[in-house]
Amino acid sequence: MDQYRVYGNPIKQSRSPFIHTAFAKSTNQELCYLSELVPLDTFAQTIRQFVLEGGKGANITVPFKEQALALCDQLSERARLAGAVNTLSFRNGNIIGDNTDGLGLVKDLLQNKVDIEEANILLLGAGGAAKGVILPLLEQAPSLIVIANRTVSKAQSLCRQFNSEKLSACGFEQIDKIHYDIVINATSASLSGSVPPIAERLIHSDTVCYDMVYGQGLTPFLEWAKQLGSKKLIDGLGMLVGQAAESFNLWRGVMPETEQVLQNLRTSLENNN
Repeated sequence: MDQYRVYGNPIKQSRSPFIHTAFAKSTNQELCYLSELVPLDTFAQTIRQFVLEGGKGANITVPFKEQALALCDQLSERARLAGAVNTLSFRNGNIIGDNTDGLGLVKDLLQNKVDIEEANILLLGAGGAAKGVILPLLEQAPSLIVIANRTVSKAQSLCRQFNSEKLSACGFEQIDKIHYDIVINATSASLSGSVPPIAERLIHSDTVCYDMVYGQGLTPFLEWAKQLGSKKLIDGLGMLVGQAAESFNLWRGVMPETEQVLQNLRTSLENNN
C-alpha cells in the first residue's frame, strides 16, 4: 500500500491523517497516511529514509517547511517564491517540493463565495504564512494587496520578492484609509489570544474577515471583527482542508471533494475530539 506521512514537531494536534484518510475513502484510493513526530535535528535524515523505504509523498508542517525546501531536487514556482514547502512528492529518486497553502486559502475563499478578482485585500503579517499565499492571491487578479506588518521592512521585502505592481507595504499603524474588501490575518496573534494592532475603522459590515488560525469557536481576530460589524467571518479550517486536497491531487491525480470532510472536521473540533 502506498505510504504517505505528515512530519512536524509538535505533530499530535495534526488533523491531516483524518483528512487524507477521508479523501482516500471518498475517491477509492488505497493508501496509508500517518503523522510522525520528527526530532528537530533529524528532519533531512527522516525524509531520505522514507524515500529509500518507498514512500510516495509527505506533508510538512512547522518547523520544517524551510528545511524541506532545501532538500528538494525540483521546486514549483509557488514553493520557490514562498520560500517554504508543505508538500513533497518522491519520483524516480527525486524530491519534488510544492506549497499548496495559498491554493487552499483561495479555494476556501471561493467556496465561501468571496470575490477575489478586483478586490482590495489587506494581508496582515509578513511571515511564512503570508508569504505562502501571495502568489495564489495575485493569480486571482485582485486590484491590490497591501501587506501590513509590525516590521515594515519585512513587508517591503516581500513586495520586492514578488515584484508585482499590485503589492504595497506598510506598518500596522500606517494602513491606508481605503475600503478593503478582504482582510486576511496571517499573523499568529489569535494563537496567543490577541488581535493585530490595526484601526477599527478598517472593518465594515461588508468586509470579509479571514483568519488562517482556527479553533472551537471564533478566533480572537474574528470575534473582534464581529463586534465591529463584519458579516462574513471565516477561519482557517477550510484552508487546511483545501491545501490538503491540493496535495492529494498532486500525489494521486484526483481532486477530492472537500465539503463533507470539512463538515466532519468542524463537528469533531466542536466536540473537542
